[in-house]
Amino acid sequence: SGGIDSTLTAHLAVEALGTGSVYGLVMPGEVSRRENMSDAERVASELLDIEYDVVEIRPLVEAFLTADPQLSTADFDDEDVQVAVGNLRARARAVLGYLEANRRQGLVLGTGNRSEAAVGYFTKYGDGAVDCHPIGNLYKQQVRQLARHVGVPEDLAAKTPTAGLWESQTDEGELGMGYDTLDSILALHIDGPLSAGATAREIGVDEAVVAEVHALYEASAHKRVAPPSPA
Repeated sequence: SGGIDSTLTAHLAVEALGTGSVYGLVMPGEVSRRENMSDAERVASELLDIEYDVVEIRPLVEAFLTADPQLSTADFDDEDVQVAVGNLRARARAVLGYLEANRRQGLVLGTGNRSEAAVGYFTKYGDGAVDCHPIGNLYKQQVRQLARHVGVPEDLAAKTPTAGLWESQTDEGELGMGYDTLDSILALHIDGPLSAGATAREIGVDEAVVAEVHALYEASAHKRVAPPSPA
């Protein structure tokens, strides 16, 4: 996408495997911001010199919307429809990723981080459909720190995170809080020993914010495990 997560993951992959073993897919959709796509191509071609292709996902998404009679007549200003179509875009990218991985006998690298995984901020079988998560143990602020450490340019390291799933969407806007706050709650309360009240006092937020993060963590547990089956 040209965001910090995919940029860092690409840098780490090249460092570990070499440029000849890493392939990138730039997959813009109709709501993708032009600068994001430009950044993605800049990372692939100028910063890392890896092979990559640009594949427009809009025809795939439109084919699904046309085929589904419910979506073809849907009100696209409806929030639930927007989310469904946004998830469709993420799943279209996953299909293309695995198509290339199968063809190349390769693996799909995920770009998810610990902050997003903990609160379910990813699309099930979309950007969550990968073979491994190289930065899956890092909070968002640690992603930025490591990116700077490995030489990612500051304009990319400090870039506003967005999944680009609908117009004007940003990660922090959708989450309802900044990553500094989210990371602190996860580190101190979800992954750490502090109670909700102690965490709220420690970082200076209302206890309701901590409770909201805890609720997101609990509600998204199904995204972090394999689908269940009878014992």
